[in-house]
Amino acid sequence: MIAQQDDEETPLLQRLEQPKAKTPLPWDQFWIILLIEMPDFLSSQTLAPFIPQLIRDIGVTHGDESQVGRYVGILQSSYYAAHTLTIFHWSQLSDHIGRKPVILTALLAIIISMFSFGLSKTFLGLLVSRVVCGAFDPGDAVIKTLVMDITDATNMPKAYSYMPIPLMIGTTVGPLIGGSLSRPADRFPGIFGRSELLKTYPYLLPCSISASFIFITWLVAYIRLKEFIEGGFFGQSYSRPRQSSSGVRVDPGEVNPAEVESKPLPLRALLTSKVLSVTASYATMGLFQMGFNSVLPVFYATPIELGGLSLDPPRIGALLAASGVTHGMFQLFFYARLHDRFGAKAIHITGVSSGIPMVILFPVTNALARAYGIGMAVWLCVAVQLMLKISLIMCFPCMTLFIRAAAPNRASLGATNGIAQVAVAVARIVGPASAASVFSYSLQAGHDAWLIYYFLIAIAFLAVGTGLLLPRDPSVWEDPQ
Repeated sequence: MIAQQDDEETPLLQRLEQPKAKTPLPWDQFWIILLIEMPDFLSSQTLAPFIPQLIRDIGVTHGDESQVGRYVGILQSSYYAAHTLTIFHWSQLSDHIGRKPVILTALLAIIISMFSFGLSKTFLGLLVSRVVCGAFDPGDAVIKTLVMDITDATNMPKAYSYMPIPLMIGTTVGPLIGGSLSRPADRFPGIFGRSELLKTYPYLLPCSISASFIFITWLVAYIRLKEFIEGGFFGQSYSRPRQSSSGVRVDPGEVNPAEVESKPLPLRALLTSKVLSVTASYATMGLFQMGFNSVLPVFYATPIELGGLSLDPPRIGALLAASGVTHGMFQLFFYARLHDRFGAKAIHITGVSSGIPMVILFPVTNALARAYGIGMAVWLCVAVQLMLKISLIMCFPCMTLFIRAAAPNRASLGATNGIAQVAVAVARIVGPASAASVFSYSLQAGHDAWLIYYFLIAIAFLAVGTGLLLPRDPSVWEDPQ
């Protein structure tokens, strides 16, 4: 028998092969982060059910029903346009003054805009309220940075498995508030019929209820949310156990000189090859996701003879709602396990690659509907397409891991995340508009009906190509060479 040779390399190699111990999630702060993520979804979904009727009520269309969708689209685009122009600056500011004051400002902006929306009697008033909300609401970007602040590479995937919970609650409760409590004096005359205020402002009640919940969230964040930036606006900091690249836990009281000396970097210094690679991958993935999401309900509603499925609004709503809940539950229960088993890049490449069969299923499903009607074969294709969409949704938490790893230093996490969020915000504007336009063009006589599918498949291939630029694991970027 040959005795085991011990030399200087043996302990090092054995240490590197040892799996890193997972850091527990800091639930004393994480539950607050989940809570403050909800207002963005709650506010937008509260408005969604009654905005078309509100547009009719204020008379801006002069009775032309064909113009209702146009003005609804202007309101939606105004929010995203203002959001795109300011999100980087807010994210960068959070690196200097702290996350907490920026989050509190965002929540306050949503509260003011909700009350303003409910009190507006002109389209200009509605437009201004949505622009103010978009311009002062960096919540989504800064919340992602908050999660990066309180987690490390070992527990961040677990944290992001819980992130769909606020989305599911907001997108369920919001429409119920907006749909059931709009025009309360007409719907519930026995309760609200004597209120002149609610007769004058028939959409104030749902906006007020949503704003009241957000104000409670603001109070919770003001009292309980701890600051994560040294010397932040509130003069407090939150220290958590850190973990070095070798897997050794570092006590909060120990000072890491590199972290102390690091300072927020200017924009030019942030545009490294790592950040640009992640941003390109995030933007192309977001562009495909938004384009696909905009075409999906239109495809469902388009007549079969024109290339769709001729589904009515209740069926479309039920499909989209079931899809949202399924995606959220899958991420909650399986994302962390899949990440531990396969890694972030494998999940991301699988997700963007699934976009290709997702698009191909559009013409296949329509061909089956033309041949056999809306039967079992069509519903099977619809189910497969929505299940494939789950893998696309899994790309978002993977991207957050890569953004965290690509940041030049921990003091520039907010600004780095802001750059990526600007790219996604632009995709939210360009994706739906371009995809919807190409889809409408492809339906016109004399045009190739598959043009929209070529367009989406090209974006999917682009997303796969940019995804291949990412390293096998985000820790490759984080660990010192």
